[in-house]
Amino acid sequence: MEEIFNVFIQEAREQLTAMEDGLLRMERGDSDTDLLNAIFRAAHTIKGASGVVELHHIERFTHILENLLDRLRNGEIGIDNEMVTLLLRGCDHIRALLDVVEQGRTDEDPVLAEAGRGLAEGLHAFGGDAAAGPGADASSGATAAFPSADCWHISIRFGPDVLKMGMDPLNFLRYLRQLGEIVHMATLCDAMPEASNFDAEACYLGFEVRLHSQAGKQEIENVFAFCRDDCELYILPPDSKLADYLQLIERLPEEPMRLGEILVRAGALTREELDAGLRSQQAQSEPPATDTAGASAAAHPPLGSILVQHKAVQPEIVEAAAARQKQVRDKRNAEARLIRVQADKLDQLIDLVGELVIAGASASLLARQSGQSHLMEANSVLSRLVENIRDSALQLRMVQIGETFNRFNRVVRDTARELGKDIELIITGAETELDKSVVEKIGDPLMHLMRNAMDHGIESAEARLAAGKPARGRLELNAFHDSGNVIIEVIDDGGGISTERVQSKAIERGLIQAGHNLTEQEIINLVFEAGFSTTESVSKLSGRGVGMDVVKRNIQALRGSVDVRTWPGQGSRFTIRLPLTLAIIDGFLTTVGQASYVIPLDSVVECLDLKAGDTRGHMLNLRGEVLPFIRLRDFFEVSGRPPARENVVVITAGSIKAGIVVDQLQGEFQTVIKPLGHLFRHLRGIGGSTILGSGEVALILDVQALTQLAVQREEESFSGAHFSSHPATDPVQSSHASE
Repeated sequence: MEEIFNVFIQEAREQLTAMEDGLLRMERGDSDTDLLNAIFRAAHTIKGASGVVELHHIERFTHILENLLDRLRNGEIGIDNEMVTLLLRGCDHIRALLDVVEQGRTDEDPVLAEAGRGLAEGLHAFGGDAAAGPGADASSGATAAFPSADCWHISIRFGPDVLKMGMDPLNFLRYLRQLGEIVHMATLCDAMPEASNFDAEACYLGFEVRLHSQAGKQEIENVFAFCRDDCELYILPPDSKLADYLQLIERLPEEPMRLGEILVRAGALTREELDAGLRSQQAQSEPPATDTAGASAAAHPPLGSILVQHKAVQPEIVEAAAARQKQVRDKRNAEARLIRVQADKLDQLIDLVGELVIAGASASLLARQSGQSHLMEANSVLSRLVENIRDSALQLRMVQIGETFNRFNRVVRDTARELGKDIELIITGAETELDKSVVEKIGDPLMHLMRNAMDHGIESAEARLAAGKPARGRLELNAFHDSGNVIIEVIDDGGGISTERVQSKAIERGLIQAGHNLTEQEIINLVFEAGFSTTESVSKLSGRGVGMDVVKRNIQALRGSVDVRTWPGQGSRFTIRLPLTLAIIDGFLTTVGQASYVIPLDSVVECLDLKAGDTRGHMLNLRGEVLPFIRLRDFFEVSGRPPARENVVVITAGSIKAGIVVDQLQGEFQTVIKPLGHLFRHLRGIGGSTILGSGEVALILDVQALTQLAVQREEESFSGAHFSSHPATDPVQSSHASE
């Protein structure tokens, strides 16, 4: 049951996300009928699934949501912002109920039960408890008013694997009773084999059911949605003709007369109708001796052709229905190719691949030392295969960031209403892929940035109109790849960050001393200091000085960086740079003295010899371009004299270039990232460590931090400021220790 509940919770949450997305689109003016039907189907799926797993308190509450959505779908009531708000609160309540189930409690929480009753009253006020009006089309799934004597006929034959999948056929029938009254039911076990071939885990059951219900065909089909691909299901509407029942008898695997007797006892047919129908069917199925195969086929034309010939439907409708059926089949085939895998199994696979990469590097080193050509060639093939396995394994953990982005539609809507502002969210790059572990951890930092932009950045409608801006604020969330990294941007068109206000608040809170000379960018970066806030009063959203420092700390924990740019009166842009993966990367191995350092290969532009005549201070003449550089021997205080010939690795971080001076270049190297211990969390310029084939430890350089440091040295060199290369006394490093 635990496994069944886990699957149910995961799928229910997916349906809730689809419901929220659809409701927000409707609130923005999307009146597409298919969208409303999709929202209704999501609610109905949750209700049906909760009934199957016997979580009836979730089923009851979702049923109220479903009724209201059904009235919307039938056009009986209109939708407005207040109704959307209430429906979204209903989604939140279902999500809270799912959280309780995830904790292992299947009974209803008393506190949530009380909250659910309050929401139910609000939904009833909008008409959630009313039935749909008469005259709706039963074939479309809407409820309809039928004479009390008429019943639906349902024939279902469960597949042999239904029990193995954790489903109980009786639960489907129990849920079916909630749609109406089961007038008659016959259980069929004709598929049961001989005792010697009997499989205790297989299902051999079938049912013939007469159901008196106001529900539509789509609703009845949805009852069996979870086993639809593993059963044979036929549903005949009330007042079906004799030919429909005869066609059903022909399709089902049991002996025709036995099925006929069941239909007679159920009241679907009379004895005379059954006998006459079977005689007529038998006569039509015996073609003359002179009939060809084509004539025989013509005796049994497709159902669509019969309907067109009798002018029951237009040819276009038949073609559209066939196309729609093909789309459904293609979708089911695509879903059948997907496999759900637990995240911890993927993590274990990545760990094993990492160990394989390290072992492969060791084998490669031994092969080169042996000097045997055939061994080196075999090891080269092995290394290539290991690299392909590594790339394939990492690709398994890559997911689109769009799922994380889409949840902010709800956040922006609710926060904007709370602040009394009109704000629209524009999302681009949702298809950008990122490591799943990174995606899971980037949600909270983005939440802080989005709330900060709405609260501090975007002005009120009155202030925007006075400044000549549109009353509606604009918030953008962008993602794209750049140099082996993922860039996420949060952009607003608000008033920007006032450097004077930030500086005065920093002096007031003792973060800097009065008269301390800081560049404009350094002043803006003060917003990431712990305890810093420019808000005068504390609100539910801001004012406590907690948030932006957490953003920076969490992003740095992901080996990323965050940068802010602002334009007074026009807005601000927060840029987050993250690695694609936290596990394995392609690196470029270098050495300084006896120490080895790895530079992420995606950041390497080129390598060149260092010539003394091309340098001036900490700057290098790169074909007429001024290139700031850092000498690792000085930066890390490596003992010994430098070699006569040094090398420069030109790196890039975004649009900024810098150089790293090393002793020797060792070439490309598959790098398994090992995080540094808690003791080294404030060490700047180092992003992690790795294990070489020799068993030695190499440090992985933080390209972003080193590039920024090189640029700052260049700026200070031009300004004539004193600079010390000793890390402990470096004023630039000290002033940014929190980074």
